[in-house]
Amino acid sequence: MSSQRYSSLTEVLLSAWREGRHVSDWSQVSPLPQTRAQGYEVQAAFGEATGQPSMGWKIAATSQAGQQHINVSGPLAGRLLRSRCQPAGSTVALGSNRMRVMEPEFAFRMAQDVKPTGTTPLSMDTVMAHVKDLHLAIEIPDSRFAHFVQAGEAMLLADFACAHQLVLGEAVTHAWRGMDLSQHAVQVRNHGEPKASGSGANVLGDPRLALTWLANELISHGMCLREGDTVITGTCVVPVVVSEGDAIEADFGVLGQITAHFS
Repeated sequence: MSSQRYSSLTEVLLSAWREGRHVSDWSQVSPLPQTRAQGYEVQAAFGEATGQPSMGWKIAATSQAGQQHINVSGPLAGRLLRSRCQPAGSTVALGSNRMRVMEPEFAFRMAQDVKPTGTTPLSMDTVMAHVKDLHLAIEIPDSRFAHFVQAGEAMLLADFACAHQLVLGEAVTHAWRGMDLSQHAVQVRNHGEPKASGSGANVLGDPRLALTWLANELISHGMCLREGDTVITGTCVVPVVVSEGDAIEADFGVLGQITAHFS
């Protein structure tokens, strides 16, 4: 375990994660994290406690509306677990998921570790030089908190920043590196019916800027992006509500499409 200080909270989170429960009463759990650093400390311990290998990171709250919705001051980084990732076209069981939304996202796979080069924050060009591939993704988030909107920044970080399930496509084969991803349009359809549209600009202004934020955020907390990590950078549209029986297609134009079914 990375930390024994928050073992009580870690045990509750782990139980809820395994059983698909949502916890509303935290009065018997102490201490609780109060800062970003403490939130990441619990997140690391929670990740170890699952016994599941990590596959990378998600970035939550990459739009101002998203930050206001969950009452946080900025983006949040959360661990992605390989056991909760499925290939494109998969059927995802919603089960006890309370959020019940899908989010179409750009995802980057890292070719090498991204380590600090000094005291100056890494630039976007530097971070992008460490990227191997671009992928398309559909995230299906959820929280272990029954009242996640009131949980607070530190507690949401402890809870993997609401990471839950992920549908991930193969590497994009179109020549994407010269494209302005901030202006790239994304559309979501359910059974062929349009449901939402947006662009990369909804992701901190540009998915590449979101990745750069993450690289620097991890470094500032004594971590870093690693070779092979996959990073989903945040939703390109307002999250789309999903239900059992839905057939979702996220259309990224020339970059391709990715689908998921819900049961």
